[in-house]
Amino acid sequence: MLQDVAEQVINPRFRSLDAGEVHEKRPGDLVTAADHEAEVLITAALLDAYPDAVVLGEEAYAQDPALLGRFSTADHAFTVDPVDGTKNFVHGSKDHAVMVAEVRDGQVTRSWIWHPQHETSYVAERGAGAFRTLPGGAPERLTRPAAPPVPLEWRTVTSRRSWVGRELTGLRPLELTWVCCGVDYPRLVEGFADVVLYGHANAWDHAPGALLLTESGGRHGTIDGRDYDPRSTERPGLIAAADDPTYDAMVPRAAELPRRR
Repeated sequence: MLQDVAEQVINPRFRSLDAGEVHEKRPGDLVTAADHEAEVLITAALLDAYPDAVVLGEEAYAQDPALLGRFSTADHAFTVDPVDGTKNFVHGSKDHAVMVAEVRDGQVTRSWIWHPQHETSYVAERGAGAFRTLPGGAPERLTRPAAPPVPLEWRTVTSRRSWVGRELTGLRPLELTWVCCGVDYPRLVEGFADVVLYGHANAWDHAPGALLLTESGGRHGTIDGRDYDPRSTERPGLIAAADDPTYDAMVPRAAELPRRR
């Protein structure tokens, strides 16, 4: 479904957006016609299959913030990020994604990430593993390699630009991520980074990748050491780590970071 939607309304606009198809929701926060149209199509397909579910789409939430409350109390729900990495998409970068996650009783149970321009899919199911399918290939199980034993050897990245370059105790300076959660989490699972630090926790951004990471052997939680809850209305920072020891070692280090007031 995600591939079909991308082929219909996202790929035709890649590097071909008209000026009138790009807008700002807030200063610096872009949205395009592709975002809106893809979300409508994905939401309709989900509700057709699961009419009693709550669908929390990024763009629907922007129009109706009360949707988050309904999602937070729903027994069965989905998150939809129609074009994750919209700014990348607008600027012609292939590093963008289409993402959906299923949440039952507060737990992410299934997730799907599609990279339209890389033609690569990532799928995870709670208790059944995480899988990647490369162009022309068959699904392959993903297993996150252990982080290096010496923290100074970790590659630690962050999407918050104000944190880039900071040196936390015993670590190399923080680097910038791929600036797209739908790319960050797969790259972490594939071993291109050992830790990703986030300053926010929007469910549509993080629920799909969180399950992909944990089902491949990684660890995911809040920046202050709590379990990740996709239905939480709080907005804590998040730590995505290669494994349990790396996450546990990052919690006290993350306390050195300035927090948004």
